[in-house]
Amino acid sequence: MITIAGAGLAGLAAAHELARRGAEVTLYERSAHIGDKSASRYAGGMLAPWCEGESAEEEVITLGSRALDWWAQITPVVRRGTLVLAPARDRAELTRFARRTRAHVAVDETQIAALEPELAGRFRAGLHFTEEGHLDPRRAIRDLAARVQEMGVTLHCGTPAPSRVTLDCTGMAAPLPGLRPVRGEMAILHAPGVEISRTLRLLHPRSPIYLVPRADHHFMLGATMVESSASGPPTLRALSELMNAAYTLHPGLAEAAVVEIGAGLRPAFADNLPDLIWQDGTLYLNGLYRHGFLLAPAMAARAADILIPETSDADHRERRSA
Repeated sequence: MITIAGAGLAGLAAAHELARRGAEVTLYERSAHIGDKSASRYAGGMLAPWCEGESAEEEVITLGSRALDWWAQITPVVRRGTLVLAPARDRAELTRFARRTRAHVAVDETQIAALEPELAGRFRAGLHFTEEGHLDPRRAIRDLAARVQEMGVTLHCGTPAPSRVTLDCTGMAAPLPGLRPVRGEMAILHAPGVEISRTLRLLHPRSPIYLVPRADHHFMLGATMVESSASGPPTLRALSELMNAAYTLHPGLAEAAVVEIGAGLRPAFADNLPDLIWQDGTLYLNGLYRHGFLLAPAMAARAADILIPETSDADHRERRSA
């Protein structure tokens, strides 16, 4: 019997990988409903490993490149790529982004209009990361919870975990040294007059944003990264910067209804990479930072390799131990 504390993204992904190997798994979640308190509730749902190479370590790209196929077996994944853009005055930002990333093609004004007709005439150049995609994180969490239960995992919601569990996936609640919160703020917009079919990233030296399409002309607009443990609603300054940048991206967003705003605390270690840590007889999977949907599948597989070895590959062992 394997017990897991925390039925957020990491805990559910780990339960899936363990159940796939035939383990008997029981999962405990404090919240009454899946996704209520999870940091993933405020995620963009971007499966964009090559874009992340602009600021992340190579390991993020390597592990994250497996995520699209993994999630596509569980929940709908839109595979239309990521379009990275910059206003003409910030063309240097686009050049820098291209230099630090790979797996993209340069697109001009005509090609941008062919990809997203409503952006015609707005941007002269961009980068299209053709192999990337996105998903709806809230639906994905629900679909993953349903899948693990179909696989025989016992899920207890509204139930604190026992004092000793096999695997701890409780994010910022975990008693791990060096774990810090990184605050992210977002808004969900409803813009019936806007037609965007893929993730857009707008580069700006001060306030870059991304816009992720969701169902029925809803869009997720994000996101800030603030070294803060404050868990309250987004600040006026953060929202103002997001909204102003969104208007630059597509003027039609000026008339969008703001359906929801929110802020989440994402657990991170000093190197911003996830980790598997043994402490007091429990294995901790933590530190997914802002790469949760991208890295959870691979990190869950690594945790399963430790708890139910499928291979002896040294790459499937934890990078540090407490």
